Amino acid sequence: MAENTEYQVLARKCRPQVFEDVLGQEHVTRTLKNSIINNRIPHALVLSGPRGVGKTSIARIMAKALNCEKGPTPQPCNSCSSCLDIASGVALDVREIDGASNRGIDEIRELRENVNFSPAASPYKIYIIDEVHMLTREAFNALLKTLEEPPGHAIFIFATTETHKVPATILSRCQCFDLRRISLRQLVTSLRAVARAEGIEISDRALAWLAEAADGSLRDAQGMFDQAISFAGTNIDDEKIEELLGLADRRFLFLISEAVFARDAGRCLAVLEEGYYAGLDMKHFYGMLLGHFRNCLLVKILGPEAGQVLLSAEDLQLITAQVARVSQDDLQRLLNILMAEEEKVKRSYDAKISLEVILLRMALLPPAVPILAIMERLESLEKRLAAQPGSILALPSAAIGAGEKAEYNGVAERANDAINADHGETGDPWEGCKSFIKKSHPILYSKIAPGRFLDFEQGIMRIGFPRNYLFIDDVTAADQLQALTEIARRYFPALEKVMVELLEPEPRENSAGGPNGSSAAQRINGLRRDALNHPALLKIMDTFSGAEVREVIPRGNNS
Repeated sequence: MAENTEYQVLARKCRPQVFEDVLGQEHVTRTLKNSIINNRIPHALVLSGPRGVGKTSIARIMAKALNCEKGPTPQPCNSCSSCLDIASGVALDVREIDGASNRGIDEIRELRENVNFSPAASPYKIYIIDEVHMLTREAFNALLKTLEEPPGHAIFIFATTETHKVPATILSRCQCFDLRRISLRQLVTSLRAVARAEGIEISDRALAWLAEAADGSLRDAQGMFDQAISFAGTNIDDEKIEELLGLADRRFLFLISEAVFARDAGRCLAVLEEGYYAGLDMKHFYGMLLGHFRNCLLVKILGPEAGQVLLSAEDLQLITAQVARVSQDDLQRLLNILMAEEEKVKRSYDAKISLEVILLRMALLPPAVPILAIMERLESLEKRLAAQPGSILALPSAAIGAGEKAEYNGVAERANDAINADHGETGDPWEGCKSFIKKSHPILYSKIAPGRFLDFEQGIMRIGFPRNYLFIDDVTAADQLQALTEIARRYFPALEKVMVELLEPEPRENSAGGPNGSSAAQRINGLRRDALNHPALLKIMDTFSGAEVREVIPRGNNS
């Protein structure tokens, strides 16, 4: 009968044995190695971080480094009796305690009594307490004094996934190390090395799926890889991994995103309907869809670099092709819609209908016009206007087709006729100039709009304002006059200078209608005219399109 050899799962078989083998935690391993080299070994450590990132492995390697027959050394030999006993968990001077099952004050009292005894066969007596946050408050309090002033031969190493549950009085007596999640690229590299060592045939895309599902945990990635080997054997194809991880639904993600980017609402609903009858869980699928559009946005931002931390090469290629014709602003808006509706979908009694409504909103969302593009178009229009003063539209470029050019010229001709009519028939070029200034400099326009055109002779345009005008100081300022002259010169090429004059108040009419008085109706009309020409009102009307004045009500009743 064949001898039954003990099987070890990959997570145990591939456990790091030296500091260099620890994946993705160089900031921790380098510090611990230097502390041993420089003989600055802390008496208490806290290793915190997510599951499966190397907390217990680092604690055991530290114990071997301190109690190795060649040590203390940053490179334990892993061949002496001390290293072998620590690796197998039977070392007398290295005690591993489960904080979840030994969390009471009695266990800590026993630890306090035993810590004073000298090590049996090693330089240090090391206590490794896993999930230390599970200890009770009384147990932590009992540990405080010992932790602050332990015997010289005692070393405490605590591991926890929830540092915030460890009292600050404990943390202040320890050196704390935060372990990080392991990146997708590092996980794939590690799994690829395991596959080579075990003689497993598997694609990098499948390894990327396993690494992505592990969520930064090496132990989880190795556990799922073990499961995949049991499920598919030594030759694992992508379809088997899709089936194992439930990734067959991923094709619907790309189909829906393609339909959304094409603004094909009908296609979105058809794909969702197909997925629903294929057995998709709508709430779970919504989470996958949110992650997919997040990946689309990150690929748009990071480009090829996204493949180093996020996606497999195949998925990166597919997403890159899809987002090539979509702007970053649109992707951000689509992701915002999904994020805003996430909680509503989770609470919905019919998640399919909610998802249909959301997909319709996304597919029918009009494309965003970047503000820079709008500014460029305005600058281009301004340059064309400056090239032909007195004309609203300049001639189009030669790239415009003959039919478009004829239509364009017709619009330009009608617009120019309108301006010429303002100049010629009314004899007041000031109104046309004010319209031009309003487009070029709205703030300046709001200050000079109430001005009255006096005359235009020998290149000098004279404008009059009442002496008590609110913004008269701003209008007469040298910089404002210079800006006004420069803008007006683009409208009147012959203009050399703009002059501002103060107008004398007009004589009032008496109540009988004589030349020295005024009637109540005339005063009200004057107030209404002044109110409608007030710069503040003109600025509001210019800022808010569609605004209108319904009524002007004078203060008091002077009739």
